[in-house]
Amino acid sequence: MQWAGHVQRMEGTRAPKRLMEGTLEGRRGQRRPGGRASDGVERDMRVLGVRSRKEAASDRLKWRNRLDQVQAHPGL
Repeated sequence: MQWAGHVQRMEGTRAPKRLMEGTLEGRRGQRRPGGRASDGVERDMRVLGVRSRKEAASDRLKWRNRLDQVQAHPGL
């Protein structure tokens, strides 16, 4: 989640941000589709009651407080 906050504050043209928010081109195998990294972060933030990860990550101090909550929350 610390990395997710860092990536969220990056410019939109940076490769890590494009990979985390975008979808990749091409075909997938016949397996069950995997989730994106951002889906897991969104799910964890919903457990903590955060509505918008983008807004929460824009303020670094608030994001750091959320990370402390995650570490104290069992199961995340």
